[in-house]
Amino acid sequence: MHQKIIILDFGSQVTQLIARRVREAKVFCEIHPFSYALENLREATGIILSGGPASVYVPGAPQIDPAIYQLGIPVLGICYGMQVTAHNTGGKVITADHREFGRTDVSCDTTSALFADLPAQQAVWMSHGDRIEAIPGAQVIARSVNCPLAAVHAPALNFWGVQFHPEVAHTTHGAAIIRNFLTKICGCRGDWTMGSFIDEEIARTRAKVGTEQVILGLSGGVDSSVAAVLLHKAIGKQLTCIFVNNGLLREGEAEGVQKLFADHIGLNLIYVDASARFLTALAGVADPERKRKIIGKLFIDVFKDEALKIKQRGGAAGAEVKFLAQGTLYPDVIESISVHGGPASVIKSHHNVGGLPADLGLGLVEPFRFLFKDEVRAIGTELGLADEVVWRQPFPGPGLAVRILGDVTADKVALLQRADAIVREELKNAGLERVIWQSFAVLLPVKSVGVMGDECTYERACAIRAVTSTDGMTADWAQIPYAVLGTMSNRIINEVRGINRVVYDITSKPPGTIEWE
Repeated sequence: MHQKIIILDFGSQVTQLIARRVREAKVFCEIHPFSYALENLREATGIILSGGPASVYVPGAPQIDPAIYQLGIPVLGICYGMQVTAHNTGGKVITADHREFGRTDVSCDTTSALFADLPAQQAVWMSHGDRIEAIPGAQVIARSVNCPLAAVHAPALNFWGVQFHPEVAHTTHGAAIIRNFLTKICGCRGDWTMGSFIDEEIARTRAKVGTEQVILGLSGGVDSSVAAVLLHKAIGKQLTCIFVNNGLLREGEAEGVQKLFADHIGLNLIYVDASARFLTALAGVADPERKRKIIGKLFIDVFKDEALKIKQRGGAAGAEVKFLAQGTLYPDVIESISVHGGPASVIKSHHNVGGLPADLGLGLVEPFRFLFKDEVRAIGTELGLADEVVWRQPFPGPGLAVRILGDVTADKVALLQRADAIVREELKNAGLERVIWQSFAVLLPVKSVGVMGDECTYERACAIRAVTSTDGMTADWAQIPYAVLGTMSNRIINEVRGINRVVYDITSKPPGTIEWE
């Protein structure tokens, strides 16, 4: 059994980052709502209380059972997590005279275990409009000009609190502060590795599935690809993968996925070319939300048809299919269902979280349900998957449909496939594949006048989008060298008949999103 840190969510949009920092320290953790039953917390080695948007003194603000501090388990409160502790243990939280948002310098007591082996002066990231006047019995272990209680230790409560956010990259030594809490205060061994996970998940899968048949929807993306290889290692020919070509894939993707998984890895793979079906359903539809809904529903319909055929045939090994496998990730779960019912806003829905029809009558196998993307990549490497699969860039579920602004046609898909391939080829040639989180072309719903071969043209415009990120939650536009952008533009205009203008998107996330739709 691995030691476990439980993170209680009070509605912060960066609670996932706390979990990432804990996992990076090789410690397993789970995120649960602030109302998670006290009894369930007893299995934790440590507890972290997240930040949140509320003010603790406002009626209806999320609260916590003060008995948590009597469990004998170390507790770390971050921002709101520190304020709610003060509020519920006889302290006082008030509206601050000077709000603190952004970079702040703090002075730290390096004799405290939380700041051991770290600089006495640190740059941290603040984001709060309230301040704590007092926590009974607490020792101040960090302070800033506007925040006299920037960090505290309350021995009687077994509590450490920070008013800043150590989980974000802008806090210079934030990961080390969290690691100190885990190792020096909670005594965590740091034995959560992807190598151990693979062995444990193989054993769990075999125990759950037994001799039954399993089907998996293979998209060719990182998550489903690594899941397919892991499950193939666990149950071999009991696994059948279904790869649906919706006509909205990248150039060469349908052939590449079939060749890799059927020929080289040896999976049972069923290929379904449903391109015409999808393009017909999308005809004349320009609204991005409608496009997503049509594609999501149709994908389910096609997958359901094929799954039922497999069940009727008795599966690949002559037995009825009983399980559906998916490459669901922890962020998919968190974004879709608001952290298991927590107060954070639902960001977006994912078709693989509660989106498949109940009448499929299949049990779920989701080996990565509590993992992040970087952990899945590490598993793929451990399993021997090629870098081109493991480090493949994220690709939206609706495919190129949300990169074609306006209605979708076969001609537009063909234009975008070629332009997108050029963008990816030139980034690879420049050695920037691993630097860029995501890069692609977008076909714009406008035409512009151009001059080609002394003749006037009136053709489509194309945008190039490339961003840097660590997790996709925030992103900045990638500062690709002008020479590389120039080559991309020249190639697209010269090689893709129908496009005569190329622009570069320099919008960060927020305020924009990575995808245009």
